[in-house]
Amino acid sequence: MAKAPLDVDVTRIAAVDAARAARLLSEVRSAALAGQRTQVAPRPVIGQSWERVLRTGIDPDHGLNSRLLPREEVERRREASALRHVLPVLREGLLSVADVAQHIMVVADEDGRVLWREGHPSVLRKADGLGFELGADWREDVVGTNGVGTPAVVRRPVQVFASEHFVRSHTTWTCTGAPVTDPRDGRLLGVVDVSGPLETMHPATLAWVDSVAKLAEARLRELHLSALERLRAVAAPVLARLDGRAAVVDRDGWTAAVAGMPYTPRIPLPKSAAPGRRWLPAVGLCSLEPLAGGWLVRADEEVAVHGDARIVLDLTRARRWSVAVSGGAGSWSHELSPRHAELLYLLALHPDGRSAADLAEAVFGDPARTVTVRAEMSRVRRYLGAFLEHRPYRFREGAEVRVLLPDDPRDLLPHSTAPAVRRTGTAPSAP
Repeated sequence: MAKAPLDVDVTRIAAVDAARAARLLSEVRSAALAGQRTQVAPRPVIGQSWERVLRTGIDPDHGLNSRLLPREEVERRREASALRHVLPVLREGLLSVADVAQHIMVVADEDGRVLWREGHPSVLRKADGLGFELGADWREDVVGTNGVGTPAVVRRPVQVFASEHFVRSHTTWTCTGAPVTDPRDGRLLGVVDVSGPLETMHPATLAWVDSVAKLAEARLRELHLSALERLRAVAAPVLARLDGRAAVVDRDGWTAAVAGMPYTPRIPLPKSAAPGRRWLPAVGLCSLEPLAGGWLVRADEEVAVHGDARIVLDLTRARRWSVAVSGGAGSWSHELSPRHAELLYLLALHPDGRSAADLAEAVFGDPARTVTVRAEMSRVRRYLGAFLEHRPYRFREGAEVRVLLPDDPRDLLPHSTAPAVRRTGTAPSAP
């Protein structure tokens, strides 16, 4: 019987003998990409990344330098990125050590585009030769396994050493990246990465970069709470003069204060919010009025949702799942958590509806876990509102529901453990 490949922590070997570790990984990479058995197995996070990249058709020997964004587009993305607020934290935590260790610090947005790049001048020049430049696209499915794209996919810190990179020209480097997420809702904001020549690799770099990324997230949380406190001071006298249901929210819909209605952490707003009457899932028909730093949301009398509605559940991009609703009251979209993506997908498969026990069986393999299901569905109904019925749970009758699926069925909610999700990979027909 053939022996199973040995699991070897190459990063520990590299800490003692980087050249030996690089030779070992080169042999493992060559064999693995040729479809041959290897005596030493790649680390699971690397092996799983290679499997994903192989399905994209990227050439491991030549790769592909992505087209750079124009400078004005890089500047536009910088201004739109929340990461601009934590650059001082990242620089203070990373740059002084990175410069001494002959590394560079790279900050990319949620699309894998390099927006900031600083550090040792000679290493910056070497990075230019790899296409690791401002405006470059370093998503995993564009340039293979790397310290920017792979952490964005797996949503945790990853160190990619030498031939753990998929593309041969990158194998002279070591890259360590950690995702930075929005502390308000867990949405990916981007990745911070420290990279340099492979001989500069150190096992402690992973914990170092991860700790600085967490400091950046903590700073974003502080900024958010401070902004809501300032808005709350503006909201108090405004709400005191009003009758009926009203709320004051920031520009992203996060709630500062409410009057005459239950508090909810967020009231999702249209992508391009403007003054006037709107239908918001969490409130119903209401009026939006601008305030300094946010919006006053004044609810009208409760009205039913009339007219045709189109609901699109987009599951094509890993960790960027969303639901979009359009109809007579306007259009809006909402980014989904993994659990909510599972639940809405399972409801779309069964237009006649599913009970809490049915969903518990489908998601957890245990029909008794109805309390958990009801709690999650209550959260879903905060943004889908009247478009989602209960007893049983289902999309509103008459709504056109469409599901967009990834080209490869294996990419459908790839980390889901829900038995019903794992058994299916086909799109439901619209009701």
